[in-house]
Amino acid sequence: MITRRAAKDIRVALGRQAAVALIGPRQVGKTTLARQIADVDNNVYLDLEKSTDRDRLAEPWLFLERYADRLVIIDEVHRAPELFRELRGLIDEGRRAGRRTGRFLILGSASMDLLRQSSESLAGRIEYVALHPFDVLEAAPDDEALRRLWVRGGFPESFLAGNDAGSLAYRLNFIATYLERDMPQFSPHPVPATTLERLWRMLAHGQGSLLNASALAASLSISAPMVTRYVDLMTDLLLVRRLPPFIANTRKRLVKSPKVYVRDSGLVHGLLGIQDELTLTGHPVMGASWEGFVIENLLAVAPWRTLPSFYRTAAGAEIDLVLELPGRAAPWAIEIKHSLAPRPTRGFHHALEDVRPEKAFVVYAGTERYPLTREVEVVGVRQMAEVLRGV
Repeated sequence: MITRRAAKDIRVALGRQAAVALIGPRQVGKTTLARQIADVDNNVYLDLEKSTDRDRLAEPWLFLERYADRLVIIDEVHRAPELFRELRGLIDEGRRAGRRTGRFLILGSASMDLLRQSSESLAGRIEYVALHPFDVLEAAPDDEALRRLWVRGGFPESFLAGNDAGSLAYRLNFIATYLERDMPQFSPHPVPATTLERLWRMLAHGQGSLLNASALAASLSISAPMVTRYVDLMTDLLLVRRLPPFIANTRKRLVKSPKVYVRDSGLVHGLLGIQDELTLTGHPVMGASWEGFVIENLLAVAPWRTLPSFYRTAAGAEIDLVLELPGRAAPWAIEIKHSLAPRPTRGFHHALEDVRPEKAFVVYAGTERYPLTREVEVVGVRQMAEVLRGV
């Protein structure tokens, strides 16, 4: 049994705010977590994918006012965007009556609609909690589990599958569901599933590369603005990460395009047909896959309001991950290597001279922690995650 840290975050947030939004991609475990919370203190759970529950909210004020003394959990809330106006009125009335916190927990399969609708209607009344796929601190207590997490990714059913073939089958079905159902549902424009699938696969092949919408557009026979819209859609659905460049105070020519990563390593491997560690070891994407895996795991445990980026100059000075941590005068610099004897490039050391970080690390595939130079420390991914969680 893997305990999700988000459960504690949700309870703390409900103690501070009237409404809490639990955001995360589909099948990451939001509903499971919400049902566990619903079982406590006889809370109310509504799933708006069910017509019976939608019918209960035909007159939302009449129904929800009856449960003013209980937490109401509303799953798939994006299916009823008009509900946010009612929630605002109920929250304001509850505040006047003395109940200021713990009224509503709302869930959705993407961030964009939740954030847009709730920010307009529930400003000052809502707090957000992100539920990520399993990370190394939740699911990888040893090297074997770490490798399995990397190969299969962090979606619970994929990671916990009985074998590699079953895990891959789950991920292929997950990809098909998003292409056929979720992406068309959330996109304001018609989205050809075949074009999106090709784009998604191309992003997996180019994991961690600079976004070049024109080159992708030429390969897909569509326009560059359309590629940008599709990448934005995948970003809003929490499937893709656009990592922005770090802008340092230097006269050097800096790369200004974002890097693009498919966020879950298991989805990278599913899109490329990689079933097991043996196949991954011989695949050209291995190094980039490890880089994306480390980045997502570190950002999953980094402090709230951490700003992630990368640094690269036209001359080749580069830092894979720059973290601007809240309350810190200078950023942290992280180089990522899939090696048991990592040696950062000369470009990394040149980049350190430009960025002047407070701390610098090389995160690698081993577990021993040791100094590489006076300024740079070598550390395993799980140890680095523990460092960030303790900041």
